[in-house]
Amino acid sequence: MIMSQDTDPTTDPRYRVLTPSQGPGPYASMTLMYDGAENGVAPGTPGAVRVTGRVVDGAERPITAPDVLIEVLQGDQFVRTLTDDAGEFAFTVRKPEPTRLADGRLQAPFFHVILHVFPLPELHRTRLYFADETEANSADPLLSYLDDEDGRTLLAAPDDGGYRWEIRLSGERQTAFLVSLGEPSLLDGGETPSRPFREQLSV
Repeated sequence: MIMSQDTDPTTDPRYRVLTPSQGPGPYASMTLMYDGAENGVAPGTPGAVRVTGRVVDGAERPITAPDVLIEVLQGDQFVRTLTDDAGEFAFTVRKPEPTRLADGRLQAPFFHVILHVFPLPELHRTRLYFADETEANSADPLLSYLDDEDGRTLLAAPDDGGYRWEIRLSGERQTAFLVSLGEPSLLDGGETPSRPFREQLSV
């Protein structure tokens, strides 16, 4: 298509063509990873904890390397890690302090988690909470909104001095993933959000 020099691509409807989203692909380890990417804080830092886990599908089959890139972030901590040949992952962080929403409600310590799963085009967004923060978790706005079964999927359990967290992409015990309210989601067949919690709570 040849356009006139007077054509404005920001308003001309002929330019409004959606391009497909893309997963991380098999080269994530070479292009997105770097030395120490799996450490939000240096191992041995006071308060540092090791989080291990596994990513599986609805049949409990591991999602193995190089098909999963996990990003974990909160405050000044940022982690990138990949699953291995058994679907296992591990990273080191410092448990964050509780934070408040704009309306003053207190949130339990948590991390934002983003999963890039090849070849799925849609990001899987969720949260990681800590099961031993019982009092804080009981008052957390998001965990209070979720039913108990969904809420448990976000809890990392104490394990050998660190924490263990299983991420399930589908099935009866699927991890509660968060999508913007009103945004079509492939997680629900492209029609309605499967987990419309984030926007309702403005978190």
